[in-house]
Amino acid sequence: MNFIDEAFLEVRAGNGGAGASSFRREKYIPFGGPDGGDGGKGGDIIFRVNKNKNTLIDFQNKKVFIAKNGRPGSGKNKSGAAAEDLIIDIPRGTVIYDDLSGEELLDCCDDNVIYTIAVGGDGGQGNARFKSSTNQSPRKFTLGFEGEVRSVRLELKSLADVGLVGFPNAGKSTFLNKVSSAKPKIGSYPFTTLRPHLGTIQGNDSSFVIADIPGLIEGASDGAGLGIKFLQHISRTGLLLIFVDLFPTNENSHVKQIELLKNELSKYKEDLTQKVSWIVCNKTDLIPDEEIHNISNDIKTELSINEQEIFFISAATGEGTKRLLQSLEEVIKKSREELS
Repeated sequence: MNFIDEAFLEVRAGNGGAGASSFRREKYIPFGGPDGGDGGKGGDIIFRVNKNKNTLIDFQNKKVFIAKNGRPGSGKNKSGAAAEDLIIDIPRGTVIYDDLSGEELLDCCDDNVIYTIAVGGDGGQGNARFKSSTNQSPRKFTLGFEGEVRSVRLELKSLADVGLVGFPNAGKSTFLNKVSSAKPKIGSYPFTTLRPHLGTIQGNDSSFVIADIPGLIEGASDGAGLGIKFLQHISRTGLLLIFVDLFPTNENSHVKQIELLKNELSKYKEDLTQKVSWIVCNKTDLIPDEEIHNISNDIKTELSINEQEIFFISAATGEGTKRLLQSLEEVIKKSREELS
């Protein structure tokens, strides 16, 4: 499933309805006076978190959202009806920015909150409002106020339980394809996934979501490749799996791959390296068992990593993936219990 992560929208709140200029006209009441009612308020534009949505794909074709205007006032002091608010459903984790200034406006993470992005204009005043001791028959009334208009950028930051981090062709897409129903593009050449993919894993007692995040390249924290767009996706991911290619096409050693990846994470945002992260060495089907043992010792010795944080798998054959998924389910379940 494609994970559309950014959208540009124009939102226009409704205008307020005009006030009315009217006079009471009834038999036997020659001086009925003004009775023009106020106009109704224009509709607001509201974003609402929908837990059943996980992409911004709905905004691929529709870019402009316009709320209805308030109704005008009328005689007999009748106020115009306020327009209904226009509610737009978005996935949890959507951050909304002003597209002109770049200012962050809303961070939408709570499905019990409504997020108002553009306020509808107030209704105008009817002529009944302007009656005074010196002006018994005012003809003055006001038009409704215009609603707010904004150009906004929506950015969906991943709220997956697990994020897959690794250089292109490390086997992340193959792994996600093997263990979930997600169908990311897979190739034998060193390209990178253009957009993150999500896969739901059904464990023994619970389910969790894994995000295959675009493959990282050296210099990403400075904007190289997908750069910052990649790193934004893991800022909210609970646990990171750092994929190591046991059969790389370049000359980077297994230890060097880990060091480069962690360096890019720390350069972008220091707390990314403070997240729980495990090392997943992939493509064991291409490496002799003795060499795997040596690689494991090198990683543990040079990087001071515990044995419980290193996993050896073959995403292609499925070897070792069962143990990895069971360990993920256990740590995620424990984390959820601590938060509840």
